Amino acid sequence: MDHEKIVIQSSRITLKPFTAHDADESYACITPTLTRFMSWEPPENCQVYDGIWQGWIQHIAEGKEYVFVIRRAESGEFLGLGGFHDVQSKTPELGIWIREDRHGAGYGKEAVTAIANWASANFDFEHFIYPVAIENYASCRIAESLNGIAMYCTQKQKYKAVTYFIAKNKQD
Repeated sequence: MDHEKIVIQSSRITLKPFTAHDADESYACITPTLTRFMSWEPPENCQVYDGIWQGWIQHIAEGKEYVFVIRRAESGEFLGLGGFHDVQSKTPELGIWIREDRHGAGYGKEAVTAIANWASANFDFEHFIYPVAIENYASCRIAESLNGIAMYCTQKQKYKAVTYFIAKNKQD
C-alpha cells in the first residue's frame, strides 16, 4: 500500500499518515493533562519527540503501523493523532488523542470510526483491540459506540485499563 496516497475522509475530518511537516503542530498539543490517560508521558523536548515521530514515519513506510494526523476538513486545523498499530497481527490496536481545546466535539469518535472503516476494508485481521484507561470515559464511550466489548482489565503504571474488542467492519 502506498502510504503517501492514503487519505481517509469523513464528514468533518481528514486523516493522512504523519509526516515531518506535522511534527511542530502535534508536539505543541502534547501536555501532561492530555497524557494522563495514556501509557506515555509528554516528550521532554523537541529532540526527543523528533526520535518518536521519525520512528512512526519508518513504521508507516514499512506497513507496521499507521499514525494518522487528524485535521478539520474545511480549515486544515490540527486536531490530534489516531493510530492503527500492530497492523500485521490478528488483533491490531486502535488509538486516538485529540488536542485538549477540541475535546467534547466528537472528533475522537469520528476519527476512530474512520480508521476502523478504512482498516477493515484494507487489512485481514480478526478484530481490533482498543485499550483505554477506565477513568477515560470519553474513550470508553468511543469503544462502546463501535459495539466494543470490554474483555479484560489490567493495571498499567499510571492507571487501570480496560481493553475492548471491536469487531472488524463487514465489507460488502
